[in-house]
Amino acid sequence: MNFDWIIFEPDVRVSEEADLDSLIEVGHIKTITSILATLLHNFFKTYIYTLIVKIDFPRHTERLGAISIHSIQKIYELDSGKSKGFQDSHQTVRAFDYDEISNILHDLAIVVPIKGDKLKLLEGVLSGIPNECLVIVVSNSPRSPVDRFMMEVEMIRQYSRFVDKKVAIVHQKDPGLVDFFKKASYDSILDTDGNIRDGKAEGMVIGLILAKMYHKDYVGFIDSDNYIPGAVNEYVKIFAAGFGMSSTPYCNIRISWVYKPKIRDNSLQFAKWGRISEATNKHLNTYLSYITGFETEIIKTGNSGEHALSMPLAERMHFSSRYSVEPYEYIDIFEKFGGLLPSAYPEVMEKGVEIFQIETRNPHFHEDRGSVHLQEMLQASLSCIYNSQICPPPLSEELREQLEKLGNSESTGKKSRGANVKLCKMEPIKGIPVEDLADELKRNSITFYKYGGLK
Repeated sequence: MNFDWIIFEPDVRVSEEADLDSLIEVGHIKTITSILATLLHNFFKTYIYTLIVKIDFPRHTERLGAISIHSIQKIYELDSGKSKGFQDSHQTVRAFDYDEISNILHDLAIVVPIKGDKLKLLEGVLSGIPNECLVIVVSNSPRSPVDRFMMEVEMIRQYSRFVDKKVAIVHQKDPGLVDFFKKASYDSILDTDGNIRDGKAEGMVIGLILAKMYHKDYVGFIDSDNYIPGAVNEYVKIFAAGFGMSSTPYCNIRISWVYKPKIRDNSLQFAKWGRISEATNKHLNTYLSYITGFETEIIKTGNSGEHALSMPLAERMHFSSRYSVEPYEYIDIFEKFGGLLPSAYPEVMEKGVEIFQIETRNPHFHEDRGSVHLQEMLQASLSCIYNSQICPPPLSEELREQLEKLGNSESTGKKSRGANVKLCKMEPIKGIPVEDLADELKRNSITFYKYGGLK
């Protein structure tokens, strides 16, 4: 042997001339392999970190009541390799090692709403989500004349055979879900016929409830039409890094895309902002500026479809229907915790709410859904700001005029509704006895499929 000393259990040291066979027999040590494994584990744990991501600390923060809105943060390295002592030597950059990120991912569910998107895109999204996460696909795809939902189920079943990833998929119109919501008296997600409404937000709430049913501490949302699996992987790691940086259990992590490329004149143009995002961010910042008295441009993620919430915050929030769901999260947080209205959650006011906005390194490629979709998105986004209880009167008047123009525009393809766009709001899920109804939901649902050993 080449070791002067060998450490073994209990705390005894022996020289290299010791009779190792006799020591093994009496139980002092088991095998040389176990000793080497322990030594190597302690060495790497103590001296070398495998750093997954490096991200800067927030450079600026706007505050409103109990809310802290952090300015855009940058990713400096997606994979930093192995580094010794980095954690203690930098005051402006936060590095996360593999174990730290992995521990958060185990407590994170990723909800993927889908409605008729290409199966190849959905498979790519699934491949980009780290294996530690629970994946919940909520589909509102058509069942006839071609059953798109069962095509999605079959694709996921086949994919799961090769990756052993915990994936659940359910259809948004499942009768078992309808019964679940009726027994829970959660009527705000149901339409006038007693069925679950169409809409992305409704699918997100279903995913949120399923994540709570599986006892997850965090829930992230990723659209199913993303062309770049590597970008999806980055989003999830950003979610984990944001939760790791938060100093409160009530936090919201929002993705800011570094570019949204478009094809113009047969060339690829790397645009920084989409037209809808520009308008929504502008009005959310104006909203905040009127309230604080100081002009700001801090909000850059008003329409961020890729975002995450800690479960303690998510279960206390209202959610607005259809395309208004992402900007309304800002409005709901402002109204509940901004100090301008009485709050029903003193525990949140005490701990505070943090909103992180983190810029990606990967550009965001997604399906082009056409001008009508964009107009509907803009109308919904502006409507949720306009209908806020604390919308400043000058901004309210400006938004009313814009909404009337949008309502009269032929490009929406719909009859004018002007400023009278009323958005359905879903109640917080905190009061739903998810644990009591979980077994019944699993038993009565006819479209709830589970893979990867998920119970």
